[in-house]
Amino acid sequence: MVVSLRSMSITVDGAPKLPSAQDEARFWALLEAAWERLGPEPVALRRALRERGPADGDADAHALDGWFAPFLDNLRALATDLSSEELTALDRVVERKLHEIDRADVHAVTDGSDDGFLYARGHIVALGREYYEAVRVNPALAVPDAGCERICYLFAHLHDERFGAWPLTGSGISRESFSNPEGWRE
Repeated sequence: MVVSLRSMSITVDGAPKLPSAQDEARFWALLEAAWERLGPEPVALRRALRERGPADGDADAHALDGWFAPFLDNLRALATDLSSEELTALDRVVERKLHEIDRADVHAVTDGSDDGFLYARGHIVALGREYYEAVRVNPALAVPDAGCERICYLFAHLHDERFGAWPLTGSGISRESFSNPEGWRE
């Protein structure tokens, strides 16, 4: 048995639990619903950020900064009544997505200390599936000096508030920075 209190992951007999396709679809749908409640402006800003080219630079890369607090409030409201199992599944998705982009090539663009790089990856996840996939393929699309701390543990905190304990995702991985050995090979 592997127990990591820092990542809130437990595996039994070395068999990590992966997010299901339904859990991933639900996660991305919740994020989209939270953004859509804010109206067309942040939707357009997210699209522009995802579709910008090298010549566009980072001039408007931080135009979404003021939208994160209301987005996260919306996301929290959408998840407030979910069961322990549902919140754990969503936390497992966040954990997996953060882990997958815990890579040297992403860090080279975003920079950041342990926590700073975690929050930078949170920014990438918070902007939704299309942006996440774009950065996963082309890390140059990531935004330097950007962060979204709250999304990194939003579902875990909500689980703790509602059920008195952090969710045990069973993934056997950590969302913490520099913990993905595949992403840091030389």
